Amino acid sequence: MAEGTSSHYQVLRVSVNATEQEIKRAYRKAARAAHPDHGGDPAVFRQVTLAYETLVDPRRRAEYDRRYASTRQPSAPGTGEATAAPSSRTTVHRPNVPRNTAGDAPVYVPAFDDPLEVPLLSPAEAARQVHGMPRKRGIFGAEARIQREMRTVQLISRQILPAIPSARLINGLRSPSDNSHIDHAVLAGYRLALVGSMLLPKGAYAWDGVALRHGGRAVPPPQLGLIARHMQDIFPELNVTAWVVVHGPDTNPHEPVIDRYRHDDDGGIQVVNAAGLAKGLKQFLSSGPVPNTVVVPVLARLLRGMH
Repeated sequence: MAEGTSSHYQVLRVSVNATEQEIKRAYRKAARAAHPDHGGDPAVFRQVTLAYETLVDPRRRAEYDRRYASTRQPSAPGTGEATAAPSSRTTVHRPNVPRNTAGDAPVYVPAFDDPLEVPLLSPAEAARQVHGMPRKRGIFGAEARIQREMRTVQLISRQILPAIPSARLINGLRSPSDNSHIDHAVLAGYRLALVGSMLLPKGAYAWDGVALRHGGRAVPPPQLGLIARHMQDIFPELNVTAWVVVHGPDTNPHEPVIDRYRHDDDGGIQVVNAAGLAKGLKQFLSSGPVPNTVVVPVLARLLRGMH
């Protein structure tokens, strides 16, 4: 069947009577195969994501079923098969068209002017680049925690968000693994970075994949590796990474110095100073397949998990 005419069921290769669990399993399989980071086609990946977002929601699925049934035409004489009407959502992939860049104006998926979509967020809320602020949690150490988190918010707001207009910073997410919180999450296109914050004295530290070592002292960073894996399971359409930014006592972004002496195992996270986060995070987010896209359903789900 020609691209753009396949139904959501055909895209995910499930029957029209598929259960929610069957749809989720089919989506994970299709998303892995079509993900641009794994060599897939971004246009196909968008079809897979749209199919999942529609069929996993009972109300949207029921509305889609009604619309899809009404667009099916009677069987042509002698063919024995129904012919689908051309879809208004057809995405035409044209070769030699310049690739979207992170500096381009944001594109919202799905579009807010699409009459067939129920907006999950208001346009104004989706357009905001910063959501939430560090909150006082607990009694002991709250002042230091807020200080280091505010340093990270300022760093991302000044270095990342202006360069990537589609990037959305969400502060204070609840962890899907336990009752803890994730300091920060940055979403741009189909890439998500979870960021934890630390505040340490000046000096040279070595990251061995488990702890930061300074002299005879070992300092374990926030345990984001497991959380990142859980978030990857929740959002299989995304490429999820974990970062820990280490701030020094002053505003020098190159302090403290962090060396890596075990490259085979990084514990599933990147541990960097402020300068390293600004450079690495910008490169990670901007190198995705459609970095100027704001995926509204993902952003909405993240915002529901704040605090």
